[in-house]
Amino acid sequence: MNAPYDGDRAQGTGGPAPSQGAAPGTPVPGQVPAPAPAPERDPYVQDAYDHDPYRSQDLSAQDPVAEVLYDRASHPPPPPGTYQEPGPLYAAPTAPSYSPDPRVWAQTPPPEPDGPSRHLPYGDHATTTQFVGVDSLVTNASDEQPEPDAFAHLYRDQEAAPRTPAEDAPVAAPAPSKPAGRAANLLKSSALMAAGTIVSRITGFLKTLAIAGAIGVGTFNDTYQIANTLPTMIYVLVGGGALNAVFIPQLVRAMKNDDDGGQAYANRLLTLVVVLLAAVTTICVLAAPVFITMMSPKIASDPQQMDVAVAFARYCLPTMFFMGVHVVLGQILNARGRFGAMMWTPVLNNIVVIATFGAFIWAFGGFTTSGVNAATVTPEGVRLLGLGTLLGLTVQALAMLPYLRDAGFKPRLRFDWRGHGLGKAARLAKWTFFFVLANQVGLVVVTQLATWAGSVAEKQGHPGTGITAYNYALLLWQMPQAIITVSVMTAVLPRISRSAHDGDAAAVRDDISYGLRTSAVAIVPCAFAFLALGVPMATLLYAGSGSGAQNIGYILMAFGLGLIPYSIQYVVLRGFYAYEDTRTPFYNTVIVAAVNAAVSALSFFVLPARWAVVGMAAAYGLGYAVGVGVAWRRLRTRLGGDLDGAHVMRTYARLTGACIPAAAVAGAAAFGVTQWLGSGVTGSATALLAGGIALAAVFLIAAKRMRIEELNAMVGMVRGRLGR
Repeated sequence: MNAPYDGDRAQGTGGPAPSQGAAPGTPVPGQVPAPAPAPERDPYVQDAYDHDPYRSQDLSAQDPVAEVLYDRASHPPPPPGTYQEPGPLYAAPTAPSYSPDPRVWAQTPPPEPDGPSRHLPYGDHATTTQFVGVDSLVTNASDEQPEPDAFAHLYRDQEAAPRTPAEDAPVAAPAPSKPAGRAANLLKSSALMAAGTIVSRITGFLKTLAIAGAIGVGTFNDTYQIANTLPTMIYVLVGGGALNAVFIPQLVRAMKNDDDGGQAYANRLLTLVVVLLAAVTTICVLAAPVFITMMSPKIASDPQQMDVAVAFARYCLPTMFFMGVHVVLGQILNARGRFGAMMWTPVLNNIVVIATFGAFIWAFGGFTTSGVNAATVTPEGVRLLGLGTLLGLTVQALAMLPYLRDAGFKPRLRFDWRGHGLGKAARLAKWTFFFVLANQVGLVVVTQLATWAGSVAEKQGHPGTGITAYNYALLLWQMPQAIITVSVMTAVLPRISRSAHDGDAAAVRDDISYGLRTSAVAIVPCAFAFLALGVPMATLLYAGSGSGAQNIGYILMAFGLGLIPYSIQYVVLRGFYAYEDTRTPFYNTVIVAAVNAAVSALSFFVLPARWAVVGMAAAYGLGYAVGVGVAWRRLRTRLGGDLDGAHVMRTYARLTGACIPAAAVAGAAAFGVTQWLGSGVTGSATALLAGGIALAAVFLIAAKRMRIEELNAMVGMVRGRLGR
């Protein structure tokens, strides 16, 4: 033990300090003399008549038995600052507030002030010593302690912004808290959304299989696809883009700045969306023939196809109302950190539509046996398919209400829109409207050309080469983007918005770099997988639709590599939206749409009808490749000339280098299997399995040799979760 601290012991008696200049041991008038030093004694012999028999004020000379039993964790030693200060020189000493009681074995020390002021008897440092004693162990014995994450160090770059040295200084008494860093919350949210998106996409594919099995993939399905695409296009044009891109940052700011946590702002936004979409939906249902003619003059030129398409459109167009309600409720939940509902509720829509087309097959037979088309379909069949499509979106929107109640949000109609920030959001949404308009114009051009080419090719004996094949291939191609990139960036976007609002450009750059590099680990291999294995994927999934499945595979291969710039563009644009800059994404989208429309038109006029839509699929990726170059330079300038480009480019280059030989080997293996077993279900499944194993094996070997750190981190995380 250390030597007793006599200065502290003198204060502990409650008397004044010795006068300066007096010789030791000389009494001072009016002052209580200091006690004489105690003689040497046996520590096990107690003097019951001593003033302090256990010397509780002497932290280094306590009774050995009491020293062992004393719980210093629950009752830490008293710091010097808690002793009574010296009083006036000629005043009688006051009785100490915490005088020792001989009847109590271990004295409870006085309360301890804030700050690192402990006087520890063993020379330990107060700011680094943590007491764990009997009281704490007994009290928390039944608590379940979380196991440490062995791979937590892999996500340190996502935990917090760089701190100043003052913030890094340790505190005296850190309060126990659950380990929940920003990276852990981000990964948990991303995993929840990814799981919901995976299930949603799987059921979405089952839905397309049911549709293809019921009405095929030819021109009759084209009429349903155009009618079902119209509400999505109009909704996104009217307000969907603004809701996704503009109002999320506004909701985050309202939650941060408003006294009610942004609830009134969210209700005003919900009311505005409901009123606007109700009016637009009514107008669009009445104008359905005009929209069908605009989307496909080729279908409008055939009276039978036109009648069926208009009937489908009048059932499908009301879905835009429920689509908007679902999105705004989902964004309100996202702003409150509830990310799962928006990803899981579309599963209900898919289930309803699958049941609808299953009922159609049960009532009228599958496409391979019925050969249903616009001339032979009955009004009852059209009504069944239309009502089922409308019911699916209705259930999807209403399923959000329990999640809102669980989050503590009460939907209310509020019409006091003026002076509450909605005008600012509307001004920002102006450029988002033009952004979506440019995108939709390009989509209308592609739809017109694809339906025309598909109709001509089907007459030549090549079904599955129109807008239906284009949409089905696009849906499959976008699956990795929706599972990986969208899930990561949906969780990151509120964080980027806060960093941009605080003026922390370094944090915005780091989050965007993280989103690009993390998503690339899955996006780049998937892009090459579509290029190498597109045909067996399509022939396996759409085997029930006849010979058109192989043409869908060719379109999927053409989409393939465009997935890389498509994913990069999505991440980069989130940076502009975080700064409430919607003008730059508009100009960027104009460039993408112009390139896509121009190359698609060139493909339509130059290529044969069977391959025209294949060229349009390649044009889609080419447009995004041009757009990424423009957006990257603009965002880099916005963030001060640094976008972590070298790090990001190195990751993408290494992943591409590992994927090229993997795709070559996988494509050769799949081609050999289909030549041996054919393109049926068995041959396609075997080719896809063999090619997938070859691609994964070669890619992992090459990536390991290239030491791609993001892939190593992901593999380590997966192995850690599996307990290996």
